[in-house]
Amino acid sequence: MSALIIAAARRSSGAFSRALAASPRAVTHGASATPREPAWTRRSSSSATSSSAAQSEAMAAFRERLAEGPDFGDFVRGDELPGTAYSLAAPKNLRDKSVRKPPWMKRTIPGGDRYTEIKAKLRELKLSTVCEEARCPNLGECWGGGDGHTATATIMIMGDTCTRACRFCAVKTSKTPPPLDPEEPANVAKAIAAWGLDYVVLTSVDRDELPDQGAGHVAETIRRLKSSAPNLLVEALTPDFRGEAELVREVAASGLDVFAHNVETVPELQAEVRDRRANWDQSVGVLRDAKRFVPSLITKTSLMLGLGETRPQVVNALKLLREAGVDVVTFGQYMRPTKRHLAVKEYLTPEAFEAYKKIAEDMGFLYVASGPMVRSSYRAGEYFLENVLKQRKAEAAKATA
Repeated sequence: MSALIIAAARRSSGAFSRALAASPRAVTHGASATPREPAWTRRSSSSATSSSAAQSEAMAAFRERLAEGPDFGDFVRGDELPGTAYSLAAPKNLRDKSVRKPPWMKRTIPGGDRYTEIKAKLRELKLSTVCEEARCPNLGECWGGGDGHTATATIMIMGDTCTRACRFCAVKTSKTPPPLDPEEPANVAKAIAAWGLDYVVLTSVDRDELPDQGAGHVAETIRRLKSSAPNLLVEALTPDFRGEAELVREVAASGLDVFAHNVETVPELQAEVRDRRANWDQSVGVLRDAKRFVPSLITKTSLMLGLGETRPQVVNALKLLREAGVDVVTFGQYMRPTKRHLAVKEYLTPEAFEAYKKIAEDMGFLYVASGPMVRSSYRAGEYFLENVLKQRKAEAAKATA
């Protein structure tokens, strides 16, 4: 029945407005994966003793509704759908063994020749990756390659220590991290040249203690990459620079192809999930400014799910992102790095992620990656964006020929 959720997400924009206008109901998660009986099949106490004819009539109505499929409002309001579940309960704490992690959340231990080669090169050049620092579950898959895919790694610049302390993130924090490495931009360009990649993702920690919060360092790294490999496509997952437009402009105008900045969660959970210096309006403003300064840029953001957000909140967040001109959005399951971090409230099913993907696509996002193991720099998005960017550049060249 998972197709029912997917079908619901494909309804017209009229269904969107009806759903958002409806009063949302609370989502009941419970420990069991078995969904509760849908509201439209419940019988009142007075009908409990009805005749067999009335029961047959009710069953016929149930089958008719089942054949039509639920509408988008059912999904957004939180109605359980027959034959599937929106989410499974998460353990109450790290000692709770009564609830197991769902099978779709399991990953293989990283290894292999390509993994070892990339790790050795990173250590040689004293570079960090967000793959390691944030304990990404896809590390083995991305670094190891396989299945016809190129091995990739997301380089984390400006050190491995952040000045922010978001409650979901495993990266080290300090008010006074070590100084920037002036050789890092050159070392990054050297590493990427050695790997022979066509597409690279840069990310960074926040450096609030620096006068320019590291914007100059990020821009210089991008310029070095473009200088050493003019055809290289560069995506940068940036800090929010405290919303200072001129710092956003410096990075946006440095020659990169994709400007990414993560809002992380829905507006209603920002204060609970992120550092107090970060918020929804500031992050969306960064994405809007990047597009305003360089209209050709593709802008990208990411949402973690499973933190306690409701379905209407997720749909509203997507609406706000589209209004801000964001092109690409990714959804992934939040996973608790350690017991000191926020607990997982629920594990969303693959069907729920697929439903959100269809909803976002119908809103007009250029590309959507959605799945339990998807992360903001997951390779699926990179391959798609690589093709989009190459097509755009070819069209631009043809237009000026």
